Amino acid sequence: MATPSGLVRALHRGTLGQNMVMDRIFSGIQPTGTPHLGNYLGAIQNWVNLQEECSSVLYSIMDLHSFTMPKEPAVLRQNVLDTTAAVLACGIDPKKCFLFRQSLVPEHAELAWILGCLTNVPRLLRLPQWKMKCASQNNGGTVGLLTYPVLQAADILLYKSTHVPVGEDQVLHLELAQDIAQHFNKKYGEFFPVPKAILSTTKKIKSLRDPTVKMSKSDPQKLATVNIADSPDEIVLKFRKAVTDFTSEVTYDPAGRPGVSNLVSIHAAVTGLSIKEVLHQSAGLDTARYKMVVAESVIQKFAPIRNEIKKLQEDKSHLIKVLENGAEKAKELASPIYQEIRRLVGFQ
Repeated sequence: MATPSGLVRALHRGTLGQNMVMDRIFSGIQPTGTPHLGNYLGAIQNWVNLQEECSSVLYSIMDLHSFTMPKEPAVLRQNVLDTTAAVLACGIDPKKCFLFRQSLVPEHAELAWILGCLTNVPRLLRLPQWKMKCASQNNGGTVGLLTYPVLQAADILLYKSTHVPVGEDQVLHLELAQDIAQHFNKKYGEFFPVPKAILSTTKKIKSLRDPTVKMSKSDPQKLATVNIADSPDEIVLKFRKAVTDFTSEVTYDPAGRPGVSNLVSIHAAVTGLSIKEVLHQSAGLDTARYKMVVAESVIQKFAPIRNEIKKLQEDKSHLIKVLENGAEKAKELASPIYQEIRRLVGFQ
């Protein structure tokens, strides 16, 4: 099916036009518990739209990826369930997509080994996220942290995915997947489609305490990140404490006024209004009052989602069943593709 104009835009090797058929979409989210505002606006909201526009869509809870920063087993299990509840509450429909837990499909890890043997180490060492995350680990970085972009490539290629919704910070990792696909095809014959990136048109959501960096679940400042299950009081507090500047007027200037501009981006994204419309509505408001306007818009947007998350979290067996059923469907799709890969490389 064609994608509506303006919903997504394709980047890099290939253009996603209105008349192009999207054969298969793959995307994933790490199980960090309940997603935050940036996760929703930058990814999950687009997932909901894309499941309506494409007949073959796979969304994975990426627990293998999350293990690059190991958690206590009980915490990881709960995070998987909480993330699953959140994406379901946001509108992901298992009848319209495959929603599954990554580790339940072992072909992901097996294909990652094959692709890792075709990928050179210097390429991985040059990736910015390796440098950044390695610096944050006292042990100098693990093998898993270095090679997880190869696992990402395996996630995508295992299903012969043609399009991948990604954040701007993951574009280089998708380029790696593209290069790996082309290298495999050159060595073993045309097999993998070269996946194309599609990005949300939503502006990147920044930290409320430091608007020069993106909003993150791992931010040590608790007031920096708005989680979609936050209570109204928590949301009001976080926006009231949001860093702006000494100019009271509401304007949009990301370079000169990043704090206020971040609030405008959030306001536009949760209401569906354009930046211009938001600024028109906010004329005459000072930033203190405007913060409360944005907070109220966020509260209204996420109130039904928050209630649905609570409801779903009370039925763990349902969440587990959703992931298991999705994994069975994903295996049915992956198995013949992986068996052909095994034949091509000489394993059978």
